[in-house]
Order: sequence, then structure tokens, then C-alpha cells
Amino acid sequence: MSTPEPARRRAAQLREQIEYHNRRYYQLDSPLISDAEYDALMQELLALERQYPELATPDSPTQRVGAPPVKAFGTVRHEIPMLSLDNAFADQDVVDFARRIAQRLGHHDLAFVVEPKLDGLAVSLFYEGGVLTCGATRGDGHTGEDITRNVRTIRPIPLRLQGTGWPERFEVRGEVFMAKREFQALNAWALDHGEKPFANPRNAAAGSLRQLDPRITATRRLDFYCYGYGLYPDQDLPETQSALMDQFRSWGLPVNPELRVVTGVDGCLAYYRDLLARRHALPYEIDGVVYKLDRLAERSALGSAARAPRWALAHKFPAEEATTRVLAIEVQVGRTGALTPVARLEPVFVGGATITNATLHNADEIRRKDIRVGDTVIVRRAGDVIPEVVKSLPELRPATAPPFEMPKHCPVCGAEAEAADGEAIIRCSGGLYCPAQHREAIKHFASRRAMDIDGLGDKLVDRLLEQGLIKTVADLYRLTVERLAELDRMGPKSAQNLVGALEKSKHTTLARFLYALGIREVGEVTAQALARHFRHLDRLQAATEEELQAVPDVGPSVARHIHTFFRQAHNREVIQALLAAGVHWDPPPPAAALPLEGKTLVITGTLESLTREEAKARLEALGAKVTNSVSKHTDYLIVGADPGSKLAKAQALGVEIVDEEGFWRLLAGAGASKSG
Repeated sequence: MSTPEPARRRAAQLREQIEYHNRRYYQLDSPLISDAEYDALMQELLALERQYPELATPDSPTQRVGAPPVKAFGTVRHEIPMLSLDNAFADQDVVDFARRIAQRLGHHDLAFVVEPKLDGLAVSLFYEGGVLTCGATRGDGHTGEDITRNVRTIRPIPLRLQGTGWPERFEVRGEVFMAKREFQALNAWALDHGEKPFANPRNAAAGSLRQLDPRITATRRLDFYCYGYGLYPDQDLPETQSALMDQFRSWGLPVNPELRVVTGVDGCLAYYRDLLARRHALPYEIDGVVYKLDRLAERSALGSAARAPRWALAHKFPAEEATTRVLAIEVQVGRTGALTPVARLEPVFVGGATITNATLHNADEIRRKDIRVGDTVIVRRAGDVIPEVVKSLPELRPATAPPFEMPKHCPVCGAEAEAADGEAIIRCSGGLYCPAQHREAIKHFASRRAMDIDGLGDKLVDRLLEQGLIKTVADLYRLTVERLAELDRMGPKSAQNLVGALEKSKHTTLARFLYALGIREVGEVTAQALARHFRHLDRLQAATEEELQAVPDVGPSVARHIHTFFRQAHNREVIQALLAAGVHWDPPPPAAALPLEGKTLVITGTLESLTREEAKARLEALGAKVTNSVSKHTDYLIVGADPGSKLAKAQALGVEIVDEEGFWRLLAGAGASKSG
């Protein structure tokens, strides 16, 4: 069917708005709208293109979400070879480079374009009529891989050029890379999911760009800067590289903001030293700087050798890797209970500092790299990033070096160490007692959805721990107004308020108490299910893993965490201390007095007579399951003032809508009242 004109105009308007906001976000670092507003524009355009497929043009921003996977990449023949650069490792190499150029050209008035040498992947982009039509890797310099569908997912690369004046067909060359922040996030995700992390941002960028499934590439936040051109009409070229980069920038092509024009070898070396000093402050990895003659006519006069142009040079930074020996492997316990092995090293100078320790991440990484005490290893350091062991050299290993095994118990408190199914991280199970986890355990215990201790913020928790006033969550209930008032920035009034909040928190519910204990993978919903099923704390503490798995939403992994937690003597001691301090909850109603058992409810909007948290607690006390999202399994939607999108969804699904008056009727029919 033909596309109606209003739909065509709206799609064009959406494409223009989205590309404008892409440029504000990725190139100008000055976004004007929130992520939610951006997503709404994109979803509207996607919906239009699904309804009218002819609107899904190659330059549509929706192409950035990734197309279906391919079986293999095709090839692209470079019409002009993509050459490498000669390398310089010392200042004298740069002096010799400039001297050779001056001799060939017959003058010393040399202007150079200088810019960071990004540690990424070189790519070629073809634009025809201002639209991106082809993307390719460098390959062997003559033939590369066709990665057009993947390149379209990289948001800084314009799918359609801005402005006017570009050649009908021309080639842009540049570097695809991954920013340090995105690289760290990607590796953190990989480690948490038991997958192999990438060795460095370059490998991450290359691996992401060469995915057969572009949808995977789209999830990796790749970046791009252009640094030159390939095929380009001679009559359209300006006189200098710097002018061409200005032209590219005006068309929406991202150009490195560190690009400069300098004069002579002294200008080159001064830029090199400046960038070397700022290297680790940059948001991306670089391994040197690149010098190129600025005047394009002079480049043509010099030409190229077999593999590299005579008018450009890459000046590499000093190596950030060194070889040393592992003296010991120790295991540290983090604030969330994660056990992290750390290599104690024979001191070695690398990356501008003497390194004596390096992270080994987790047990899987040690096994994968086969790191052992006594090994000779390669260590890498990059700026302020924690040094890491890149790999071992087994050919230099002592014959008596045994494989390393992670401890079965926490080295700090002695509690059992455990790993969840499919996780590489091993954690201490003594969450309530372990000194390494005190801060996080207390913060969670006091949080609003747990024991709701008003006024117990992070800084106060730190001061209480530093002063030795608390060691476990049970110690909170031993605090007095007099002792608290002695703390810096803590007067009698604040002390009285905190003690009052602690006293108020003693009356809670079993579900809140279970959630406050911080048992791994036991969130609010699971805590409610446990409380509803076992009804008494002592029955839950004595439950076997098989009995725990009888609870809805509790699988083998969660059951193991719960069972292991209650098996630790120190955890049980803290729980008994809490109960002795007066923490309590109302006895459970008889099983027959749970009239909302099996019902699922959602609350939206603002209720006048009570907060949503209070409403949720009343409903859960009657056996209801209260969730955050509406689905076909929802029985009732409780609606207050100013409801959100949940109301429309509930109406579309035919879910029963209940206003605040109806909410009280529902409670009254179930045996509850406003007073109780």
C-alpha cells in the first residue's frame, strides 16, 4: 500500500530530529533531551516504518539498531589502497623524518597536521549523494570486509551528511574505537556473566565491529573519528588536510577535537610531549601521535613507498607492559563479599610507576590464563586503571608450581565461599558478620524498603564504623543519644531523631526483615514469598534446600544461597541479637485469613489516605502479590491521582481498575480497615 503523505512527512521530521539529537549527544557532547525522550522519538519512527516499509530507507536512524545476522562478510576492493604508517620510537626518528621531507621538497617550511593515534580499527566509508552506502575494514590494504550493516549501528557516523557541497561519490577513512568507559562496562558485564573479557579496547572494538549479527554491534557503544580520505575527486579537494577536516566536520563527520596544525619538527615534538602527559585523561586509548604533511600538493610530490606514505609518520608512546614474577597470590574480600585474587609481584617499573600488585579478576581468569605462584608474567598498566596480569609465560615456570585454587572459606571471617550458577565471582556468605562487608550490609539493612531507618545515611554509617560504635547491624540498636551526640556534626536533636527512627524500625514485617538481611538474590518479591510460605522465621531457618525450592520463584541457586546463609553461625548470632534488641513483627494470620492469596495487584498514581508503600504492605499482609508492571496476569490495578502509562495498558488488557475508594472496599471485604 502507498504511504500517506502525513506519515511520510512525520517520518522525515522524526529522522531529522533524531539525527540532530545524535549530533548533539555524540559530537557536541551537549544533549538537549533525556534518553527517554530520545527513545520515544525512535520508537515512533520504528512504528511508522513497520507500518509503511518503504519509509525504512538506508539512511534512517532506525538502521542503527542492527539488522539480522549474516552467514559471512562479503569483500570490498579498495579503489585506492589503505596503507599503513611507518613508526617512530624516538625523537631522532622524527627529526630524520622531517629532514628527509625537507630535502625532497627543497624547503624547510613544513606544516603538519597532528592528532592522537587511536588504538582502534581503521575503516573506509563511502558516501554517494550524501548517503552512507558502504563500510569496509582495512583488511590487507587492498581488500577488506564489507561491514556496512555494522557500521550503520555506530551512532557518531552520519547515515546522511549535513549541509551541502559534498562530492557525489567520495570515501572517508577513519578509526572505529571503544571509549574507556564503555570498555570497562563491557568487561564488567562479561566477568559477571562468566564470559571471557576483552584484553584491551582495540580488541573490544574489533570484535564488536566484526560481529556477524549487527544487533550485537548495536549494543556495543562504538565511536568513530575520521582522519583522512581515499577516493576523492581532485577538483573538490581543498589545498590542505586541515581544511578538508573542517569540511568533513561541517558535513557532520566526527573529527578528533585534539587535531592541530603545527610548524616543523619542534611543533611535532611539543605536541607529542603534551599529549603523552595528558594521555590517561583522554576518554579513549591512544598509543602515540600521527604527523602528516598538511599541504596536499606536497603529499602528491612525495608519494608513497610500498606499504606506507612518505609524508606521514606514527610516533609511538613508550610501552605500558613489562615482565615480572608472581611472588604470591592473595585473596581480598570486597564490600559486597566478592573474593578477588590479587598477584603480589616482584617490583617492576611500567607505565610511569613501580608496580607490586595486579588484579587477577576471578577464579575463571586465573584458570584461563593459568597464573601460578612463581610464574613469569606480563603486566599491563594504563594510567589510573588497576594494573593487571595479561598472561603468564609457562615456558619459564618452575617445575614445582601447582595450579592456584580459590579458598573454600572467606579469608576474613571464615564463612563459606560460594558461587552462583553460571557466575565467575565467588562470594563470602557471612554477609551480616563479615568485617569486609559491614558498610554495605548496614546501608542495605537501613534502606527505605528494608528496615527504613530514617537519618542513617552513608556518611554516618562510615563514622559509626570508624569510631568502633558498630560492627554488625545488631549494634545499631545499642546506640544511645548520649554517645551519638558526641560525634562530630551530630547534635542532641539529630541523635534523638536517629534513636527514635531506630526504635520505630523495630516493628516491621517478616518479609521486610528477610529482605534487610541481604541474602544473595533475595529481593522484595522473594522475601514476601518466603514469609508467606514459611510464616515463621524459625521454620525458614531450618528449611532444607528442597523445602526452599517449594516456594514460588525460588530455584536451586536461590535456595542454595538461603540455606548457606542461615547455616553460618555468625549470621544466626546477629539475627538472635536483633531479636533480643526488640526487632519484631506481628504474628502471621491464620492461613484461612489470607483472602487475597494468589491475587496479583499493581499500584499507580498518588493515593490520598496512605503512601504506596503502606498500601503495598496492607495488600501483602492479606496474601496479595504486589508487582511494578501490568501484565495479563494482573488481577487489579489500584489507581490514585495522576496515574502513569500503567492505566492505559491495564485498560487495553482488560485488567479490573480500582480507585482509592474501591481499594478500601477491597481491603474491607478482605477483613481490613483504615484504622488497622
